[in-house]
Amino acid sequence: MRGIPGFFYDLKPAEPQGANSLQVERAKATFDSSKMTRFLFTNYLGGIVNEVQDVLENDETFSKENRYYMGRSERFLDRLKMDSKFAQLARELKWDDARRTMGSLLIDEPGTFSLHTGMFMPCLNSQGTDEQRKYWLGLAHNYRIIGCYAQTELGHGSNVQGLETTATYIPETEQFEIHSPSLTASKWWVGGLGKTATHAIVMARLITKGKDFGPHAFIVPIRSLENHKPFAGIMVGDVGPKMGFNCVDNGFILFNKYRIPRDHMLMRYSKVDKEGNYSAPPVQKISYGTMIFVRAYLVASSALALARGATVAIRYSAIRRQFTDPEASKNDEVFQQYVPQNPKLKCETAVIDYSLQQYRLFPIIAQSYALHFSGFWMLRIYMKMMKNMNDGNMDLLPEVHAASSGLKSLTTTIAAAGIEECRRSCGGHGYSLFSGLPDFLNTFLPLVTLEGDNHLLTQQTSRYLLKQLRKYKQDPSSIPKSDGSTTKYLGAMPTKSWTAAKTEADLQNPLILLEAFAHRSQRLVIELATKMAKGQVWNDSLIEMYAISKAHCQYILLKNFVHAAYHDKRAAANEVAPVLVTLCVLFGLSTMESELSEFVEDGFVSQKQTVWLRAQIKKSLAAVRPNAVALVDSWGIPDYVLNSALGRYDGKVYESMFEMALKEPLNVNARAHGDVVEGYEEFLKPLIQRGLSSDDKAKL
Repeated sequence: MRGIPGFFYDLKPAEPQGANSLQVERAKATFDSSKMTRFLFTNYLGGIVNEVQDVLENDETFSKENRYYMGRSERFLDRLKMDSKFAQLARELKWDDARRTMGSLLIDEPGTFSLHTGMFMPCLNSQGTDEQRKYWLGLAHNYRIIGCYAQTELGHGSNVQGLETTATYIPETEQFEIHSPSLTASKWWVGGLGKTATHAIVMARLITKGKDFGPHAFIVPIRSLENHKPFAGIMVGDVGPKMGFNCVDNGFILFNKYRIPRDHMLMRYSKVDKEGNYSAPPVQKISYGTMIFVRAYLVASSALALARGATVAIRYSAIRRQFTDPEASKNDEVFQQYVPQNPKLKCETAVIDYSLQQYRLFPIIAQSYALHFSGFWMLRIYMKMMKNMNDGNMDLLPEVHAASSGLKSLTTTIAAAGIEECRRSCGGHGYSLFSGLPDFLNTFLPLVTLEGDNHLLTQQTSRYLLKQLRKYKQDPSSIPKSDGSTTKYLGAMPTKSWTAAKTEADLQNPLILLEAFAHRSQRLVIELATKMAKGQVWNDSLIEMYAISKAHCQYILLKNFVHAAYHDKRAAANEVAPVLVTLCVLFGLSTMESELSEFVEDGFVSQKQTVWLRAQIKKSLAAVRPNAVALVDSWGIPDYVLNSALGRYDGKVYESMFEMALKEPLNVNARAHGDVVEGYEEFLKPLIQRGLSSDDKAKL
């Protein structure tokens, strides 16, 4: 690099080298991380990752080298360039949906087309008629049109029924008139709408023959396909800078009696004929399909997000060394090469060997796996629900809707908190964008709000649980027989104590832990049902509802983890079942500790058992320790995605930090002018040299 002193190139980090530390960590693992990767994602997905990554990394359009140095306008244009080239490559290489999705994950930045593929097209597919899907999806798939999904308004978010935008049917012209009756009716936060989208699926209140039928979905052209200018009757723009997502043009839009054809209403379930007669869907919640899909996808995405944070923090903790504690380092082969064999050589203790660092990070590894198994379960049950719905069977809809609502709330909350803890665990370097964590965290944070605020969503889960409890009490024969049910435990006979945990060693049995989770959730539902039966109003019940939803969904997370560790034949085939059981136990124990009051307040868990619990957490941390690096390696997240100096697979942390710092534009520009910063002559020189004589300058 220009202007770098020659001595710099002779320097290297103090021993031991990061690469050596990671090599030793990987060698001590009790399982093969490549087999775990295969178990988590199958060979098919692994092949797709390699195929798509090879294409992207060999095209400079998709370089991330300058991402951390860009301002908002630069990042927006850079991502727009990526999106355009990606669409071109997808067409030329005839990529299927799996490869397109993988490409978006590898680019790893919410883009201008994110809502096009993530909401616009799924909504068309699930709510459009056969004719609408054939026409609109063909255009969307080939990027002849670029879509977004406009639901949230300036004045209303979670309360969809409160939306103000109207779509009034005009039978004389067979058109809908889309209108914003107030400033707060403006659609707001719509990804891709600000400057990119040509079309939007707009949620508006359907009014026909003077009757308001509530929000329905309409395909609304926004900009001309000739010159991209907004159509008359529309005011559209970007909402401005945000905490994250700054390469996405989240937009606003106002409509002034804007007309669209009747067939632009998505009519797979609800319909309006030429005369304006309205036909309701067979089930009121049938249009929830797209929303449930997005929430299910967010559950799976939360697992990968948390895994990414854990990958950076665990690898860096294995390389970073601070202070010296021979007892903590007794199992560290790298440390033992220096001390006590050669006391003259200094070697500090790896941060990962301090128990407090393990206490902070190892439960996050366990959480990432727990979220993964429930994410895949959520997607599977969603697909089963959609198949049943297409056959006219709506039985699964209430349970899947409740599970997707609660799990979206819980998993995105867990991931957001976990990523931040990973960032903090990296110490001062975690504050640098070069760690890969601050920018990523800010990108992830909107997920706790979009598609339903995480606190409000829990009411939907709790409402369903209360309803199921009443149903099981009134008709015991309706209690599910299958262990696959998420609510079977509500119909069980309540117990007063954790009799299954007879010894401390019993707490290493995930099935015994699952029993405690089921009891806790059942008790909370029963107690709230009792309070409401005695007159407690809805608003006074919201705090309990939040607790109920969290308890139920933590039960689901552990239940799915237990299934993966004990009943998934692929785990045994890949020889990863033992380490999964260890992680499953740590997840259960650490979750219990974080919610301990709810397990002990009714006496179910005794004081002695809480002492056992904390002791077994330490035991589980020690059991995870040899496998920590291998467990995060198993996610197979490439350096191209991590974009992190601290989380590099090769362990060259300090070299990378310096290399990235030297590319900082402040440094590059200064080196071009004798290492003097721009602005020196105008601002610094007059201040520093004011009133100084020649003699003073010489002395100073």
